[in-house]
Amino acid sequence: MPDLPTPYRSSDDDNARWHGFPFRDGDIVISTRSKSGTTWMQMICALLVFRSAELPAPLAEVSPWLDWLVEPLDDVLVRLDAQQHRRFIKTHTPLDGLPLDARATFVVVVRHPLDMAVSLYHQGDNLDSARIRELTGQVAEVGDPCPRLSLQDWLHNWITWDGSPQESLDSLPGVMWHLSDAWRRRRQGNVILVHYADLSAHLVGEMGRIADLLGFDIDETLIEVLAPAAAFDAMKARSSALVPDRGGVLKDQSTFFRRGSSGAGSEALGEVDLAAYERRAAALAPADFLEWLHR
Repeated sequence: MPDLPTPYRSSDDDNARWHGFPFRDGDIVISTRSKSGTTWMQMICALLVFRSAELPAPLAEVSPWLDWLVEPLDDVLVRLDAQQHRRFIKTHTPLDGLPLDARATFVVVVRHPLDMAVSLYHQGDNLDSARIRELTGQVAEVGDPCPRLSLQDWLHNWITWDGSPQESLDSLPGVMWHLSDAWRRRRQGNVILVHYADLSAHLVGEMGRIADLLGFDIDETLIEVLAPAAAFDAMKARSSALVPDRGGVLKDQSTFFRRGSSGAGSEALGEVDLAAYERRAAALAPADFLEWLHR
């Protein structure tokens, strides 16, 4: 297999772990930015695969995050190799950093970047940084942590940051690169784009569309039965079984599902920063994609 086209590595994930991955026919790879509906799409895939809201194991076990340095790669590969059901695997790597094997289908979930950023800000308070450093072998921080910026100041910095996607995939340039790259590939036979807003507004219909595109032979009546298990309140009520917390990296599992609706980003910002966001977005992504993204 050739080298992965684009390397992406952070303090806690590394797409080089995909090199040589033994794909199977029918594999599903869920490629998202952080806090953009990853766990939601994993749950939808679980419902389609198992045809039941009762999963055989915690969601993060049946649908592992392959890139995550918190878990030894060999352990993840052994677990995936033992699975007899259709596999669905989580990644936060953009498609240009994945081996786009023809046997797999790649599902990219798209969320309004400002809403994603607000969720990311709050998630930062819930991550146990010391535990993550311990599990990934990083050096412990010395001294007192810097004071936390307000949400508004943090969002302002997030909008104006001008580095490259490879430096920070959860930055605005990183988000726009990941999503617009998927948009350019949307007519490939094994790439599916799903909009967070469509899942929110038409869960049953979107589940049906996703099932058809993934080749599941499942009728609408069963989807109507399964869909309530993927609703926000139902998933929040089952946080302990659904949140991605292998290794104990969350301070509070119950707050992982904080808000399932859209609009938090625009609510948090004034007109000046919203205008700045629109200018930055226009410079980072094509107009037809932005029209679909922001609709």
